Amino acid sequence: MNDQTFADQNLKPTSEGYGAVLFYSEFDDPNAWGDALKTNIPGLDFRVYPDVGNPDDVRHILAWKAYPGFFEPFRNLAQVVNLGAGVDALVGRNDLPDVPISRLSDPGMVALMRSYVLFSVIRYARDIPSFEKAQRRREWHYIHPRPLHQIKVGILGLGHLGAAVASGLREAGFDVRGWDHATKSIAGVKCYSAADDRNEFLSEVEILVNMMPLTPGTTGLIDRDLLNALPRGAKFVNASRGPVVDEPALIEALRSGQIGGATLDVFCVEPLPADHPFWTMENVLVTPHLASITVPEAAARDVAESIRRVSAGGEPLHRVDPQRGY
Repeated sequence: MNDQTFADQNLKPTSEGYGAVLFYSEFDDPNAWGDALKTNIPGLDFRVYPDVGNPDDVRHILAWKAYPGFFEPFRNLAQVVNLGAGVDALVGRNDLPDVPISRLSDPGMVALMRSYVLFSVIRYARDIPSFEKAQRRREWHYIHPRPLHQIKVGILGLGHLGAAVASGLREAGFDVRGWDHATKSIAGVKCYSAADDRNEFLSEVEILVNMMPLTPGTTGLIDRDLLNALPRGAKFVNASRGPVVDEPALIEALRSGQIGGATLDVFCVEPLPADHPFWTMENVLVTPHLASITVPEAAARDVAESIRRVSAGGEPLHRVDPQRGY
């Protein structure tokens, strides 16, 4: 089914025909989501966990990191909307029926991710960590700036967010190249794929940004061998998922100087344990998984359209393949 609106197809049921929408997230604002969805579908039956009511009424669930067994009571479930970009928390579950799963496509979320990565890359490109250390020493420490077009930035993963990040960096003036399992084409970005030599991609990258989704095939992908394929002193930014990185290998590379610095927003265990080495490493910046968040006002229009489509027997927008993980 294409993206033609249901108003054009006379497939627009009343709000009563949609069934109930259940919201579950410990991190997102249910009131903001309820208001945004009701703006698009007036009269929508919007429920917030644990106030489920009759679980047989629930046809649509908006969830983020639902606990094991969460989906079992909902016998009439028609779709699940993942409240984020990564769907790894919905892969391999035994409580989830065979219903469409869709991700959010939120311009606000994309803009936040682009801004986080751009900040992280510019921080290294303009030698800001060196100036921060010099300030603590009360030292006027001049480093002559390099033109941005001379600085090679690599994006590992060119999916929905990775491609947006690559384009944003290119627009800022960096020399950008990217690698993905699948063949991709992005204006102004040299793209490599699994058919190419990954080490060729890595060999000139001064700043590597991880945007790979977490799947069984990407767990531990960024290991000792990959880190050693980078030029010595390269910087690393992880704004994707923690388990994509072999953390002991990264710690070793940071201590040896193979990796000169890292900006890390995601970790294998979150919140990051108080005794984790990352906290005290001078060449590591830790942020608490906030590179990108969903903006309900921007995302609700697509979610409402998916509710309409599924209620009319169609496909949701932005459906993902849980077996592939994206």
